[in-house]
Amino acid sequence: MTEKEFLAYIKERELLKEANSLLYWDMATGMPEKAAEQRSELMSYMSGLEYDLSYGDKMTDFMTHFTQHPEALSDFGQGVFLKEKESFERNNRIDKERYLAFQKALGLAHSDWVKARKTNNFQDFKESLSSMISFTKEFIPLWQKDEATPYDVLLNLYEPGMTVEILDGVFEKLRKGIIEIRNTIAEKGTPPETDFLYRKVTKAQQQKFIEKVIADLGYDMSRGRLDDTIHPFELTLNHNDVRLTTRWDEEDFQTAVFGVIHEAGHGLYEQNIDAKYSYTPLATGTSMGCHESQSLFNEIIIGGSRAFWQKQYPYFQEVTEGTFDDIDFDRFYRGLKVTQGSLIRIEADSLTYPLHIIIRYEIEKMIFNDNIDLDDLPQIWNDKYEEYLGIRPETDLEGILQDSHWSGGSFGYFPSYALGFMYAAQFYHRMNQALDVEAVLGSDDYSPIIQWNKEHIHQYGASRKPNQLILEATGETMNPQYLLDFMKHMYFDAYQIEY
Repeated sequence: MTEKEFLAYIKERELLKEANSLLYWDMATGMPEKAAEQRSELMSYMSGLEYDLSYGDKMTDFMTHFTQHPEALSDFGQGVFLKEKESFERNNRIDKERYLAFQKALGLAHSDWVKARKTNNFQDFKESLSSMISFTKEFIPLWQKDEATPYDVLLNLYEPGMTVEILDGVFEKLRKGIIEIRNTIAEKGTPPETDFLYRKVTKAQQQKFIEKVIADLGYDMSRGRLDDTIHPFELTLNHNDVRLTTRWDEEDFQTAVFGVIHEAGHGLYEQNIDAKYSYTPLATGTSMGCHESQSLFNEIIIGGSRAFWQKQYPYFQEVTEGTFDDIDFDRFYRGLKVTQGSLIRIEADSLTYPLHIIIRYEIEKMIFNDNIDLDDLPQIWNDKYEEYLGIRPETDLEGILQDSHWSGGSFGYFPSYALGFMYAAQFYHRMNQALDVEAVLGSDDYSPIIQWNKEHIHQYGASRKPNQLILEATGETMNPQYLLDFMKHMYFDAYQIEY
């Protein structure tokens, strides 16, 4: 067995994964409603082929051979092998029939989630959610190595090395810091005006504006596209086909504008991974936390920048054809930075966003470590929103049905958003030591920022572990204080609080 044969085999599997991803993209953007059952059959079949290539006899032979003969691999081949071995050791103990049953259930769960959103009734999704949880609990013992709790196993799937113990401490510091900032704003702040933010901006106007913005930020539309969906996401087929989706709201342009900026951050990461990793498991982000750091860097660090909006606002006024001509820049920018308790995660302001994640984290811990009754989930969700954000959902749609992640079996994913937010602020702090980020964002050329991210983060794909990447890029391990400092500066400025 040779390295060339191994890499050719991996490429075959990656091509099959690409085809399966295209099926998912179509399901989430344009598939007819009644095609769900047939699509789940097709995706299950394709997943079976992918399973055979990933965990069948041939892959087992490769794993055995190169474990015994690592000298037969180049440095590049060794990197691919070690990454592949992680996945193989994690998943090859899952019975194929159970794996295929899970894949089929995924397609049906997404369909049931869409249906439940239309009916605004959690009960229409409960059975599929129960199925997703049952499959996950069945797989956890097969994935588990030395993790302390079942939920630690799930965290490790998305952020290697992350634990409940670490997150409990970090999230408690973050939660207290955010509450302190919110209390100061409530006591001393001058609230921005916001009524003008809900003036009608057509989909066509929003799309014209945002496509220019993400191009300025480095996203290459010749290697991507932007489509409509219920819940926004980015999906990579390969580094020359990196797709974005969004949900438009003509009465609140911020939903799509900031949503697309966010997804374009994911897209930039994928488009800028070194092409040498193509058709290998290294051709993706190193962890979901690091991936989210790039989307949130785009959305929050850049999208929250006064200099960025001062540069972009004249074009926004031009595109909206007079709608905001009576709103001066300072009034507009301060309006964007209003903070208040809200129900929908993807529409939350930057300051309260981590609280939405902490709520989901605590609920997922309860599901997998405490085995709570699913019938209690809507009330638990609503109670936590009332406790942490001072606002209570009145319907399932604005409560427990708002996210698609559970319908995709992605338990343990949500903490990545908060981790990514903290990483993004830490990257921003380090980047400012090399260049004046605000000056760059006020200029006509964002390439210094694009190049810094590419040099320190993007190019490596999954060839480096997240803790290694963060340490090498910033000179220290994760530190949530940078995020609290960033938010304090941004919001105290917007609320005219001396700082």
